[in-house]
Amino acid sequence: MAALTSQQPAGRGRGRGAGPGSGAGPGSGAGPGSGAGPARRDRREPGQRRRYGLLLAVLIASYLISALVGGRASPLTEVIGDTQLALFAVAGLLALRVSPPRRRPVRTVAAAILVASAIGTVIGVHLGGDAGRGAASVWTAALLLVTVTLLVRQILSHPSVTVQSIYGAISAYLLIGLMFAACYSAMYFLHGRSFFSGGQRGTASAFQYFSFTTLTTLGYGDFTAATSLGRAVAMLEAMTGQIFLATLVAKLVASFRPRPRGDGASRDG
Repeated sequence: MAALTSQQPAGRGRGRGAGPGSGAGPGSGAGPGSGAGPARRDRREPGQRRRYGLLLAVLIASYLISALVGGRASPLTEVIGDTQLALFAVAGLLALRVSPPRRRPVRTVAAAILVASAIGTVIGVHLGGDAGRGAASVWTAALLLVTVTLLVRQILSHPSVTVQSIYGAISAYLLIGLMFAACYSAMYFLHGRSFFSGGQRGTASAFQYFSFTTLTTLGYGDFTAATSLGRAVAMLEAMTGQIFLATLVAKLVASFRPRPRGDGASRDG
């Protein structure tokens, strides 16, 4: 009886689950190393920021393709136009991926609509004549407007300014110039192929050239709008470009602070 009584304290000591190896210790699922949201968000956010550089590369490629080849009368003109429309659709998809992740179903539906409308626009360009080309230009301008809105909203929502934020602002500036070029193209095709004074022929490269010289307020004078509507849109673009540079881009550049090389987060910038 005495032996049985003496074994009870030892049995209770061995049966306790609060020792160092128990589930409530540092290695448990509720500890800092668990698969909680912060670590996952930290892994996801750098990838989103890196897409600004990819978006900028897509926009530069689209501009160069149209500027270098789009003004020539050749069998490749339609192919180049289709390629540029595809690149604009890719830019829109990239802007959707950069947008906040809490509305994934909405982004999926929007991406499907974007791709379907891009295919319909290409078909309209080849089968609809000037009306189809004008409608395609209207669609392009609307797409680029939505893209630049999403992009600026996402840039402003970042708590800190990185190199990728500046890439995003430059991308938005290029999108504005391409958007107004699409507006001029729509006015040209929907008004009997008349936009420039002196009866100058309108091409994709001419519209982009006129748009970016207006956006940057260079104003060489070799291309001018012939109608009051065209001049009004050109003045709106010039004011938009100056306001954009003087506010958003200047603010981002002034707020940018390079991170130390030893900082692991510097790879994200």
